[in-house]
Amino acid sequence: MTRDLQAAYHEMRKVRGPDYKPRTHHLDADGWARYTNRLFLESSPYLLQHAHNPVDWHPWGEEAFQKARQKNLPVLVSIGYATCHWCHVMEAESFEDEEIARTINANFVPIKIDREERPDVDSIYMQAVQAMGLGGGWPLNVWLTPDLKPFFGGTYFPARDGDRPGATGFLSVLKALKAYYDDNRGKVDETARALATHLAALNKTSADGALPDEDILPKAVQLFRQIYDPVNGGVRGAPKFPSSLPVRLLLRHYRRSGEAATLDMAVHTLEKMAAGGMYDHIGGGFHRYSTDATWLVPHFEKMLYDNALLVPAYLEGYQVTRNPLFKEVAQQVLDYVLKEMQAPGGAFYAATDADSLGPDGEPDEGYFFTWTPEEVRALLEKETADAVIAYYAMSDRGNFEGRNVLHTPQSPGSVAQALGAGEKTLLAMVARARETLWEARRQRDQPLRDEKVLAAWNGLMISALARAGFVLDRPDYTAAAEQAALFILANLVDADRLHRSWTAGRLGSHGFLEDYAFMTAAFIDLYEATFDLGWLDRACAYEELTASLFADEQGGGFFNSPRRHSELIVREKGAQDNALPSGNSVAAANLLRLGAYTGQADLSRRAEALFKAFNDSLIENPAAYSEMLIAVEAYLDARVEIIIAVEPGCEQMTAELLDVLRATFLPNHVVFVGDNTTIQQADQRIPLLSGKTTIDHQSTVYVCGRNGCRQPVFTPVQVVEEISTAVLLPKES
Repeated sequence: MTRDLQAAYHEMRKVRGPDYKPRTHHLDADGWARYTNRLFLESSPYLLQHAHNPVDWHPWGEEAFQKARQKNLPVLVSIGYATCHWCHVMEAESFEDEEIARTINANFVPIKIDREERPDVDSIYMQAVQAMGLGGGWPLNVWLTPDLKPFFGGTYFPARDGDRPGATGFLSVLKALKAYYDDNRGKVDETARALATHLAALNKTSADGALPDEDILPKAVQLFRQIYDPVNGGVRGAPKFPSSLPVRLLLRHYRRSGEAATLDMAVHTLEKMAAGGMYDHIGGGFHRYSTDATWLVPHFEKMLYDNALLVPAYLEGYQVTRNPLFKEVAQQVLDYVLKEMQAPGGAFYAATDADSLGPDGEPDEGYFFTWTPEEVRALLEKETADAVIAYYAMSDRGNFEGRNVLHTPQSPGSVAQALGAGEKTLLAMVARARETLWEARRQRDQPLRDEKVLAAWNGLMISALARAGFVLDRPDYTAAAEQAALFILANLVDADRLHRSWTAGRLGSHGFLEDYAFMTAAFIDLYEATFDLGWLDRACAYEELTASLFADEQGGGFFNSPRRHSELIVREKGAQDNALPSGNSVAAANLLRLGAYTGQADLSRRAEALFKAFNDSLIENPAAYSEMLIAVEAYLDARVEIIIAVEPGCEQMTAELLDVLRATFLPNHVVFVGDNTTIQQADQRIPLLSGKTTIDHQSTVYVCGRNGCRQPVFTPVQVVEEISTAVLLPKES
């Protein structure tokens, strides 16, 4: 160890302070870790979880690359994230094992990566592992040549042969790979070169293709019908992810087609997810996914992005159906986020873990979230306890390791009838009990919270809050969205460049496409919630930055990483949705939205080039590109422009006009609200405002579509009529 590194360790130990507890069972008599590696100097919670493994971990960077080249050693890249259950399992079984650590240190250059901080590296090597015919997932373990080209990979490995039936142990894999690398270096390099060439081809597109046509949306919906689970909602089979069935796309297709079956798929899925155990009925918010086909037993980690993405789905479901359940779920999700995931200053933390300590003091997945009838009866009066146990379908046997994941398989009316109570009385008892149970749950050991702030994920949550603030007329949600956006601008921007992450005051790498795209969308949503033109100006500025840093001028669309990322073997340009929408999909929607506001033809041309670049992929596998199909639907739709010229003193009428927009499912629209002075100041930036002023001292509404503007109107009833006339016109070829 160099003197500089030793000095850095000692200085960082002072910074960590006396409350820092090394995460390892290798402790000296004084309680300090026997091993400390370079990850101790990092800020990522995930990397810090591995800072005291006996493995000599390096962060991703030139020091590790140079060491591999100088010693001609293969590189082991292990990728995960702080709240990943199987990452914790592999850490405890393998990376804390001294024999395995010695094998790694002697034969490889080991690198640990937080996939949430470096999605670019994660995505490239995930593509590589999948190209090898292996399943993807985390932890992701990939072996590279010294020039960072992959030649083998996998996900979770048990520590030794025989630890899990049918699985080769990690120690055996390590030894076999090093022997193969030494004895067959030519074949290793050939495999690595072929994989790198394959990855480069996967990420090459052409803007010379055709534009998507009207047929693409019905074909995609037909595919989703084929994989739809008519009993449980979502996609058939297990595990069940909330993103697998694109509810928002189905709602848009229903709006265009009027097909009741499409609406039923969306509504049934929303209802079943909210009734299942994947939804946290006590604390609010959704867990990451369901391990079974019925949404019952979740993987208990909670991700900021899942909750941010589900809020708009429930809001749009509420606008279409007026089902109060959907409004309630959206509010409970946001209330959970504001209560448990908000950082000082207003931004939002990344995730909470699946694991916490059980009553025996050992890590126990799901214990924090599950209950026994005995625990409920100890907290509540008999009548209320009986109601809660029946409402959440609890049993003495339980449905998860002897405990109960709470869920609501029966309607409140059915439960109330069985109890001989009124439905309103039952729901009131359950609501009061929920507060008691939540307070009791807080006394349990809390799951770890990953307290890094990610720009992209915050962008998604800002959008969710802003949309909810407008649709539900909740100024508190809007204010929270603005506060979070101001935090990002103040803390994650340096020299006009957005950074990916912020952890305890330390900035991570420069931002990626999704960071810029999601924050741009957040600024547009903030404008449409507040009608403050400053947010629209920021959106336009970030769109320009996105183009300058990420645009592929020849092939159309955007690269995922900014220019000059020379350490990557491939500059990826992806559009497939995974747990998050792709950056290209959100960027396409941003281009269309900003083009509609500003009238800049270049923005529309960029969107069309992007659609051409990915059109073949959309046709071949639409299920993998649902977020881009939402952008395509907006492109093909008859966008509605709504201008409300506000007359001072007519606040009540203006509020009633806005209530029409809050209640109407109108996904592809632009809206402006302002008085005559504001309109005159903004009409150079927003051409559609030209000539739109109040008439006869009344708040006046102009509704415009592809065939021009309708006559100005003044009442909510007239606005509804004008909007219904302007929508659902096919795009002219």
